[in-house]
Amino acid sequence: MRNYENLVIVKPTFTAEEIQASLKAIEEVITSNGGEIAATNAMGMRKLAYPIAKNERGYFHVIYYSIAPAAISEIERRFRINEDLLRFVTIKYDTNREIAAFNGLVAKAKKVADAPKAAVVPEAEEAPEVEVEEAPVAQAAE
Repeated sequence: MRNYENLVIVKPTFTAEEIQASLKAIEEVITSNGGEIAATNAMGMRKLAYPIAKNERGYFHVIYYSIAPAAISEIERRFRINEDLLRFVTIKYDTNREIAAFNGLVAKAKKVADAPKAAVVPEAEEAPEVEVEEAPVAQAAE
């Protein structure tokens, strides 16, 4: 099993639910071919460097996974025929240095994915109200 990264750009004309459904289908393509998804990173809607199929923007999503090298050709074939995708790129991590970088990216993506969940928890708790007494104002000496 080798480590790979896929950056996919989904059409911006979709609603949030349609984008999530498209991303689930993309992840299903990877897992159905024997891949194990390590982490994902939703980069959100971004402006493209140049228009692609008359679209100025696109929804960027990165998927980090491990899979047998023979399955990559099938995954890319399925990505090519998917009309929801504007573009995709597959990056292979091969050498020890690249694998260390891959592990760092996966850790960072997991940390980013967990951060919104951690930020929601403190907001749910009620902060105790504290009464503030006003201090007397000292008058300036004339």
